Amino acid sequence: MHRLLTAIFLMMSLAMPLAAQENEPVDRSATGGAPTLEDIMARQNGQDVDNAARRANTGDPDSAAGIANQLGTLGGASDPDLWRALRFGTADVTVSTMDTRGRVLMQDGGMWWLQFREGPLLKYGMGLLAVTLILLAVFFLLRGRIRIEGGKNGRTVERFKFVERMAHWTLAGSFILLGLTGIFTLIGRKFIAPTFGLELNAWLLTVSKFIHNNVSWAFMLALVVVFFMWVWHNIPDRTDITWIKQAGGIVGSKHPPAKKFNFGQKIIFWSVIVLGFSVSLSGLSLLFPYELPLFAKTFGIFNDIGATGLVGLDPLPTQMSPQEEMQYAQLWHAIVAFVMMAIIFGHIYIGTLGMEGAYDAMGSGEVDEAWAEQHHSIWLEEMREKDAVSPKGATPAE
Repeated sequence: MHRLLTAIFLMMSLAMPLAAQENEPVDRSATGGAPTLEDIMARQNGQDVDNAARRANTGDPDSAAGIANQLGTLGGASDPDLWRALRFGTADVTVSTMDTRGRVLMQDGGMWWLQFREGPLLKYGMGLLAVTLILLAVFFLLRGRIRIEGGKNGRTVERFKFVERMAHWTLAGSFILLGLTGIFTLIGRKFIAPTFGLELNAWLLTVSKFIHNNVSWAFMLALVVVFFMWVWHNIPDRTDITWIKQAGGIVGSKHPPAKKFNFGQKIIFWSVIVLGFSVSLSGLSLLFPYELPLFAKTFGIFNDIGATGLVGLDPLPTQMSPQEEMQYAQLWHAIVAFVMMAIIFGHIYIGTLGMEGAYDAMGSGEVDEAWAEQHHSIWLEEMREKDAVSPKGATPAE
C-alpha cells in the first residue's frame, strides 16, 4: 500500500515539470551544447530545463589518447565535459571510501528537490491546512454545535478504558509535536530566519530536530497499539450504509444507529493507520539515512506494469543516488504529514467544538447515556445486554 501511494503521488508531482519540457530538442549548436541564455533565465525563474543534450554530451575520454599521454590532458573530454559527467553521475571517479555515497561528488537532483520543497510543497501544504480550517469555521457557522437532544440525563457509561485513552493521547500528543516541529523545519529558512533572525531560527530548528526524532518513537508505538486495540471495531459493516445515507446526523436531524465506532470514525481510524504507517516508514528511512531506500524499486515496479504510460508520463527514474532517495523520502514524508494534519483537524473539531459530549469519551472515559443513545445506540444496547453498563449513581439532571 505504501509503495502504491508513493508512486501515485510522485507521478502526479512529476507531471508538472515533465509537462513543462519541450517536445522537440532545443537547438544549442550555437553554444556547442552549453546552456543558452534562455536556459539560464528559465532556471532563474524556477522553470524546468531540458538537460538531455548535456547529459549525453560528456565527451569521449578514449579519443586523442596519444595526446593525452603526451600532454597530460583529459584526452577527448574537456573540462565542461567532465563537470557535466560529475553533475549527471556518469563520471568514472575513484574514492577512498567503499561507501557508494562517496562517489556522488555533485548531485543534480538537489535543485529540483529544493525548489519543490520551498515552492509547491510549502505553498500547497500550508494552503491545505488553511483551507481546512476555513471550511470547518464555515461549517460551524452554518450548522452550529451538535447538541444532545433533550439534554444530558445524568447517567454515564464507560466509553473508553484508561489504557485506550492513554494510547489515544500518546498518539495524539506525539502527532501534534511532530506536526509543529515538522512545520518549523520546513518554514525555518524561508520565514522564521528572515523575520526573527538566524540565531533564533537555528535554536528553534535544533530543538525541533531533537523533539521530532525522539517523539517519533512514541508515535509509532502508539500507532501499533491503537491498531490492535480497535481494528475489529473499525471493520465496515451494514450499519455504515445507513450512516452514510443519513450523513451521520451531522447534516439534518436524524441520528443513525452505530456500534462502538460509526462510519465517520472508521474513516478517521483507517486514515490514521494507513497514512501513519506510510509517514512512519518514510520517517524511518530519514532516521537511518541511506539504509532504507524506498523509491527506486517502487518506480521500477510501476514502469514494469506500464502505469506511467497509462497517465502519459515518461518512465520514472530507477537509478538514484542515495541522496536522491533521501530527497524523495523527505518530500513524501511531508506530503503525507500535511494530509494527516488536515484530516486530524476535522477529528479534533468533532471531538471538541463540533459535538456536545464527545470530548468526555476521551476525557474522563465516561459519556452521558443520552449522548450514547443518540450517537451509538447499537453499542449502548450491546453494553446493556452484557451487563457491562451500570448507572454511576448520578442523580438525573434537573
